Amino acid sequence: MRQARHGGVLVLTLDRPERRNALSLPLYESLLAALQAAARDDEIGAVVLTGAGPSFCAGGDVVRMANNAGTTPAPFESRLRDLRRRTGISELLHAMPKPTISMIRGHAIGAGLSLALACDMRYADTTARLRTGFVDVGLSGDFGAHYFLPRLVGAAKARELFLTSPMLDAPAAAALGLLNGVFEPDALETAVMDTATRLARGPRAAIAHIKDNLNEAAHLRLDEVLDRECWRQLRCMETPDHHEAARAFAEKRPPRFA
Repeated sequence: MRQARHGGVLVLTLDRPERRNALSLPLYESLLAALQAAARDDEIGAVVLTGAGPSFCAGGDVVRMANNAGTTPAPFESRLRDLRRRTGISELLHAMPKPTISMIRGHAIGAGLSLALACDMRYADTTARLRTGFVDVGLSGDFGAHYFLPRLVGAAKARELFLTSPMLDAPAAAALGLLNGVFEPDALETAVMDTATRLARGPRAAIAHIKDNLNEAAHLRLDEVLDRECWRQLRCMETPDHHEAARAFAEKRPPRFA
């Protein structure tokens, strides 16, 4: 996996283009470690996840699975513990206090789609092809696919996408709400980096609280959401970023956040 910083934006690139960036065990570990570090790093204000070459991520490494099919597996409890730890990747993409964006070219299938769905926003070019893909290899699915997909497309459509596993082109995926925008291939990176840079330069505390509000609202009662909104709103009012934004509004100029 490659890492590159552009100001306050961290770009993480899955780098197995010869295998359409299928997720090997070392790649899982590298991505998990990079996201854990990014969540703690105050210099990083936004994270972009993408893939090298013409694909975003083809999901788990099915060739590795086939090669392991005839071997004696580790105890179930050990394999369960390891898989659950790796799925912390999706938790970090979803819950870290910084915006996360997936930049999708070509295939996003299986666990690759799960990682894209875990991000706050998804942008693709016209070559993008999205598919749940799990049922096609006799698997049920992991990395939060069953959490994110119904919330984006609704329960009925999610069942259809999981059970029939159609290949969605970029316009179809955007029409379902899976993509926030579709661009020509030569325009995708500029558009994504412009958005990521603007977010990285934004009011960090307010953005973190917005993510928390949205994530918690999915499972809380209205009164509980209102309680948390009020607490976070008042905390934001105490920040230098809010004071600067209020002055900038009064002075009719763009705010300069810390």
